Amino acid sequence: MGQETQTQPTKTVFHTKDVTKTYMMGEVRVNALHGINLNIHSGELVVLLGPSGSGKSTLLNILGGLDTPTDGLVHFKDQDLFGSDEERLTLYRREHVGFVFQFYNLIPSLTARENVSLVTELSANPMTPEEALELVGLSDRIDHFPAQLSGGEQQRVSIARAISKRPDVLLCDEPTGALDFKTGRVVLEAIEKVNRELGTTTIIITHNASITGMANRIITMRDGTILSDEENKKRISIGEISW
Repeated sequence: MGQETQTQPTKTVFHTKDVTKTYMMGEVRVNALHGINLNIHSGELVVLLGPSGSGKSTLLNILGGLDTPTDGLVHFKDQDLFGSDEERLTLYRREHVGFVFQFYNLIPSLTARENVSLVTELSANPMTPEEALELVGLSDRIDHFPAQLSGGEQQRVSIARAISKRPDVLLCDEPTGALDFKTGRVVLEAIEKVNRELGTTTIIITHNASITGMANRIITMRDGTILSDEENKKRISIGEISW
């Protein structure tokens, strides 16, 4: 008789339960998140879709340890993120999370290599800056300053900087928001390559529905709630994406 094959369980990277976030703006209470329940699994590429004010950036910042929930649980693997002290939360951000933002936040006086080195010098098991920049297709621009790089190239340097410490998760906040679609596609190709080749769990937040075609999962948010959480059964190549 043949041996029965068992499917290995998917590892959960993020688990949230009843997460809320409330801000006070003067005397006005702003409810940014309402009872978010979510699981993100190892190696997934997730697009978090929603209009401005839907709560997607707030959720991303909480997952990245940049913001704290008002109520609810947030687990990273087996760690209760906000049951930790600030020192452990700082180590979590440093060791496990790579951030990519809409604006590149590069230091103008440093080359691409030197901008990436700022992270690798603080990491326990980093890539070399050369390896990280090669992964995003910038080996020939390694000694250029930000002013000598296009917007898409600067964003790819920021991706190289984020992934150079070999993070478990890559959190991308509107990474193509400041780019035209041709340049944006190059940036998305770099993000998809990191997810595919390194297995980095990746979350991209965007208001641009065209980007959802590249994802394993599409989570749609509105007014601080999750409207839908669906597997994408018809993934398309980055070259097919336009907006």
